[in-house]
Amino acid sequence: MIYTVPFITILVLLFIVLFIFSRTIDKRIWVAFIISMVLTPLVYFYVLYPLINIFSDYHHEKYFDADAWKSSPAFRYEMAYDLEQSNTITGKSKSEVSAILGEPEWFSWNDAIKANDSNFWNYSLGIKPGAFNKNQECFKITFKDNIAQSLEHYQLELKFNE
Repeated sequence: MIYTVPFITILVLLFIVLFIFSRTIDKRIWVAFIISMVLTPLVYFYVLYPLINIFSDYHHEKYFDADAWKSSPAFRYEMAYDLEQSNTITGKSKSEVSAILGEPEWFSWNDAIKANDSNFWNYSLGIKPGAFNKNQECFKITFKDNIAQSLEHYQLELKFNE
């Protein structure tokens, strides 16, 4: 386990709250201290930690891996930041990008030609975990003269059938 400043701060605050609460049960300080020591990790790991995971949009980030990208499309959002920052795609040809990321999932609409344009490749990154997340993460790669020029991260609102 990694002990960070926010983690220690949360544990100390939780201990203080539990200590004050346990003083209402028993006025003896040593009993309140023992109750607080026992309840602090239990309340943190079984109540507070799950709530933090449900209501925050934090997710684990992983280094980009082409095999994992192709085999687990629902978890691509974990590799998205590394893919953006590493410039793995920029400057590559369409065939090189296709070898790294696989075939595009769809082409973006181009109003100039009134059709889907094969110079705008899109990939779904999946849905970030969280209780109130209604957006799907996506990447759009723009090509010019068959060379990847830019990588744009955007979100699509999910619509469910009623």
